[in-house]
Formats: sequence, structure tokens, C-alpha cells
Amino acid sequence: MAQVAVDTELATLFAQAGAESAPAYERIKRMVVARIEAGHWTEGDLLPSESQLVAALKLSRMTVNRALRELAAEGVVQRLMGVGTFVAPAKKPSALFEVKNIADEVQQRGHRHRTEVILLRREQTDPVTTPLLREMVQDTVFHSLLVHFEDDVPIQVEDRFVAPAVAPGYLEQDFTKRTPNSYLSEVAPLVRGEHVVEAVHGSPEECRLLHIARDEPCLLIRRRTWAASGLVSAARLVHPGSRNRLEGTFTP
Repeated sequence: MAQVAVDTELATLFAQAGAESAPAYERIKRMVVARIEAGHWTEGDLLPSESQLVAALKLSRMTVNRALRELAAEGVVQRLMGVGTFVAPAKKPSALFEVKNIADEVQQRGHRHRTEVILLRREQTDPVTTPLLREMVQDTVFHSLLVHFEDDVPIQVEDRFVAPAVAPGYLEQDFTKRTPNSYLSEVAPLVRGEHVVEAVHGSPEECRLLHIARDEPCLLIRRRTWAASGLVSAARLVHPGSRNRLEGTFTP
């Protein structure tokens, strides 16, 4: 990834980014967008740091921070905590009406998928604190928490509960080599699915795992799937809003 140079040109570009009456944070945003649209800054380029922009533009850190936060929320840039701010790639499409394997989606885009397993264990069923489990009749469930990466960028936190009676070998799987979707599709073929989509802020742990700021909007999909024998899986899938979009097709 290339580092964007910081020099006196930034101050000139900032001055050209709008009328003096426009708020300073808005002029910063226009400057960044203009540089990207002109091809001077390209996907993956590391932008100047907040400190560098404050010094170059003679503005407050609060103003610069607001501009970068809003650009991240709009999907123009991508902010990785402790790393920096980058020109964001085009948003990755995810299927809205289909239950697809995330590894296949990433590979179809020509990129590398990998998974980190954060948690994999048996737990007591608690439909009160976990409403997604309201149809699971077993006393215990299998619980997995995974982070999916596209190349080296985290794009989804997958928090999943699975019915042991339907997928008894779940805890023995190596989910760094295959996804839960792949395994469950094999042992409990889908007959029905349910999606609930929301715009949310991730939990502190989800933001940490996704390397995003606490105030970045996220796309949440609550997904439940059934096999012929009943409810198989209930999952909470969290995507950074700046890195993903949902798309689907339908007929009358």
C-alpha cells in the first residue's frame, strides 16, 4: 500500500475544495473525494494521519477527525485502529436473499479468504438472553465466534449457535479450513431461512475484532436456518458498513 505524500499541495487543494463559508470538515471531505476521483489517491493508499492533516491544513484535530469519521461512514475511506486511514475499496456485495458461503463470495472476487476462530464450545441454552434460540429445545447449544477476512481485512464477525442434535460433529470441525456454512449445508441441508437486517453500532468486542472505531456504522444480519428436522442454526453476522453492501434479486 502506498503512503500518500503530505506537502503544501494539500493546503492548496483544501482552499480549492469549496467556498470559505463551507464548514472546514466538509471542505476536507471534498478534497479527499476529489483526489480519489481524479485517480491521485487509489484503493489501498494510506492517507495522511490526523496529525499530519492538522499540521498541513492548520485546523483543529476535532475538525479533521470529524471529516475522516464521516468519510469512513460513507465508505470513502477505511480506518483501521492503530494502523491508519486508507482509500476504501469498492464495497463488497453480499447476498440478501440467499445463504451463501462467505469463503466462496470472497474467492469469486479474486481475493483470499481466511478465518480466525475466537470461540468454539458447548453452552447452556438461554432463550431469554439470546432470543434467536427461542425454538431450540435442547438444554445446550454449540457456540462459535469467528472473524472472516478478505485478504488481511476483517469483513465479518460471525457469532453462531447450532443445535447439537442436528450437527453433532460441529465442535470437532476445523473452521480455519472450512466455514460453518459449508459444514452445516452438508450435514443439515437448508429447507428454510430467515434474515433480519439492521443498521447498528457493533459491540466493543465486535469493533475490536473488525478493527473499526466504536462509532462506525455496521450492517447486522440476524440469520436463522432450518433443516427438515427443525432449527439448525441462529447467527449474528456483523459487517463494517464501509466495507459491505447487500444486494439481491427478486421477481413478482
